[in-house]
Amino acid sequence: QVQLVESGGGLVQPGGSLRLSCVVSGSGVDIIGFGWYREAPGKQQTQVAVVTALGNTQYADSVKGRFTVSINSAKNATYLQMNSLEPEDTGRYRCNAVIRGPGAYWGQGTQVTVSS
Repeated sequence: QVQLVESGGGLVQPGGSLRLSCVVSGSGVDIIGFGWYREAPGKQQTQVAVVTALGNTQYADSVKGRFTVSINSAKNATYLQMNSLEPEDTGRYRCNAVIRGPGAYWGQGTQVTVSS
């Protein structure tokens, strides 16, 4: 059974940094790519960053130059390095994994709060 577990969220002051991790458990998974999404009360879900198994990346305009997404296929993991955090980055960050064959899976998410 495939499960995704995110970690690394927390409370940080504006200008601070956090590194989120997402690990896929389950044997024999062939991951096509990962996506990071932000959910905040009263707002639409936002795609923050995506990374493919080949290492191709894409970012939302609001995080370009501040966030870096990466993939470690050997560990079935993705990471989101978030620098120069702003209050607008606050939300629950969820990881999505697209796996060849089975489909797409979501993690429960990790809360990021940027506040002074």
